[in-house]
Amino acid sequence: MLERIPGEVHSALPLSGPVEILVDRWGIPHIYAGCAPDAFFAQGFNAARDRLWQLDMWRRQGLGLLAEAFGPGYLARDRAARLFLYRGPMEAERAAYGCGLENVIGPFVAGINSYIALTARRPDLLPVEFRSLGYRPGPWQPDDVLRIRNHGLYRNVRSEVTRAQILREFGPEAEALRVLLEPGAELTVPAGLDLSLITAEVLGDYELATTPPDLSSSALSSRGLSSGGPRSGGQGSGGQGSGGQGSGGRGPAAGGSNNWAVSARRAASGRPILANDPHRAVTAPSLRYLVHLVCPGLDVIGGGEPALPGISIGHNGQAAFGLTVFPADQEDLYVYETDAPGGCRYRYRGGWEPMQVVSDSIPVRGGEPVDVELKFTRHGPVVHETPGRPAAFSVRAAWLQPGMVPYLASIALMRAGDWDEFRAAAASWGAPGENLIYADVAGTIGWQPAALIPVRRNWDGLLPVPGDGRYEWDGFANAADLPFEVNPGRGWLATANQRNITSGQAAGVHVGSEWAAPFRYLRICEVLEDDRPLTVADSAALQSDYVSMAARRLIGPVGRVRCADPLAARGAAMLSGWDCRMVASSAPAALFDVWFCSYLRPALLAGALAGHTPAGKLGRALEMLVDDAKMAGDARIVLALVEQAGVSSQARHRLDAVLESSLAAAMRYLEDVLGSDAASWQWGALHQARIEHPLADQVSAVRGDLGRLGPQPRGGCADTVGSTAHRCEGFTQTSGATLRMVLDVGAWDNSLAMNSPGQAGDPASSHYADLYAAWARDESIPLLYSRQRIEEVTERRILLTPDPP
Repeated sequence: MLERIPGEVHSALPLSGPVEILVDRWGIPHIYAGCAPDAFFAQGFNAARDRLWQLDMWRRQGLGLLAEAFGPGYLARDRAARLFLYRGPMEAERAAYGCGLENVIGPFVAGINSYIALTARRPDLLPVEFRSLGYRPGPWQPDDVLRIRNHGLYRNVRSEVTRAQILREFGPEAEALRVLLEPGAELTVPAGLDLSLITAEVLGDYELATTPPDLSSSALSSRGLSSGGPRSGGQGSGGQGSGGQGSGGRGPAAGGSNNWAVSARRAASGRPILANDPHRAVTAPSLRYLVHLVCPGLDVIGGGEPALPGISIGHNGQAAFGLTVFPADQEDLYVYETDAPGGCRYRYRGGWEPMQVVSDSIPVRGGEPVDVELKFTRHGPVVHETPGRPAAFSVRAAWLQPGMVPYLASIALMRAGDWDEFRAAAASWGAPGENLIYADVAGTIGWQPAALIPVRRNWDGLLPVPGDGRYEWDGFANAADLPFEVNPGRGWLATANQRNITSGQAAGVHVGSEWAAPFRYLRICEVLEDDRPLTVADSAALQSDYVSMAARRLIGPVGRVRCADPLAARGAAMLSGWDCRMVASSAPAALFDVWFCSYLRPALLAGALAGHTPAGKLGRALEMLVDDAKMAGDARIVLALVEQAGVSSQARHRLDAVLESSLAAAMRYLEDVLGSDAASWQWGALHQARIEHPLADQVSAVRGDLGRLGPQPRGGCADTVGSTAHRCEGFTQTSGATLRMVLDVGAWDNSLAMNSPGQAGDPASSHYADLYAAWARDESIPLLYSRQRIEEVTERRILLTPDPP
């Protein structure tokens, strides 16, 4: 085992007393301190020990300092990031979280900086990413944690632009398009909105600010930076960033999640169970990090983002808590008429209002700093100005309000000891919108959605709006305005991003219109409604459950088709006898996904659009729908089209023809790819996990087996509880639950967890990818809580001691 720090003791640190870190055999650090500031200092120090390059990338991407490390090719990203920094009053920001933030963030950042200083004295401790590209991590300021906002999962400005583009290109009379874009919602173009202005370029700066940078070898070389010496590699690939929203490309966006709580009455043990598996992009290093913090008044363990203090999913010895995305609409795109192309005044309520213009300077590696100009309206940062036309665009984001650092409100949440304290802490949760779930040792279980939600009195947030004063937010709704549930008679609670409130339940608050498909939730309900007593093992199995509820609904129409094509007939027979489990070893699962994603969906979309779209634009319409992440992976669309096609005998005949031809095409594809023996096909032969480090070539030069991890066969799909989404043009898993947790409330040492590919972000660590294969097999590791059990599996002891008196 190669350790980064050969010694056991680190002295002369700004602590009030000694701190002990016990690292267990799975790489989970258990931190024991004499006070809370020392515990958070040690959390920062240890996070830097395990994830220094990831932390540095989080800071650089958030503050707009990529060009300082990687050269002038990243200036556009840096400028865009600076548009989305929090620029409000810091006093209001610190006060918004409802806790003593100064005793948390300051020590946490000091811990990171202390480890960075250690690497200056001990260059051998510097991870390969820095040494390969010849730069050093930068020092942190406490306010960095509060100003950086671009790492959350937000909505829905991207969808607004997609809708506007489709309406512009195909007209408001294209009813099929409106239904496909937002099932069940009626689109109304806001008065005064010029759809001709909404081009693909309007969100260029927004995308640069909120997506991970391309750090592949080819990208770095094209920007004038290459790795030196023998560490330079060949062809890299665009990798994930350090906790961004996921990579580009077609297919379902990273995001989602499942959670549930089972009451003591329904559990075999007589104790509640809480389970949570957040779904995000599959990356190396992983987005989240498991840690245990122990000090007087605090004994909390679970998962959080390594660049933030505390945890957001876990327990504190009294209460367990978790989260899934609650799809609140927290963004709007505003369109302005300006006084001239590129002008600095915009029309607002009958007059001209000046933009705020901020001058900034971006440091650049190997050159002089570059001065940039940032523009802001009363609504937010200006993200685009239409060349040659007097038009500009800004993004108004609730997450730029005070108290909206993603997940930082969990600092208050993780201290809650009962349901009332939990709900009070939830009141300070702003972004991203989350379904907060709860269970405690007294037997209480509960659900509380939480988000800061703009109140829109005269529009629904589905399209951009003019910025002339007619469309203004009228304050905000928050958790107190939303429904909640505690100790339901059925004995369980669950969320999976599905629509779980109605407008009548939310006191007139319009939360949003972009709920996830209900299939994961329906399967969770089916399992939890079983009368048998439930165990921790049952919840762990449910987190990796691969039953497709969408497939169940589609198998019926296939079974009644009389296929004249022999290939289609064979395919229909395979599916009709299938149990709808998308396990990796299943041949019918391979057929279903290939048929559904690559053949049936495009054929049904083309048929739906044909009567509403000019023939010359049909291809473009399909391309736009497939490119849109939400539409690409939403099985509701296909099911709705299938059901619509069954309303008449003529329509059913056309549907049967589509089902048969698309099924035959899927069979031919699989014969070409997997061979003519259908019995030997396996879904996992197509659907695999492959993870690349963002600097894969540099990592491979040191640990050739770790720069590119995989392939690992995977079961599931985007609509199974064990969510393993893939893009439309391939079957490689792009997102899912890299972190999983099942908590036995009150008997905490029985709890289970997983964090793929491993706890460490340093490729030289033995814990960089040691959990990857077990994760791919849907296994778990113990999440131990008691000191006695932790001592039994301690792999390494680290002692941090204070400055001498």
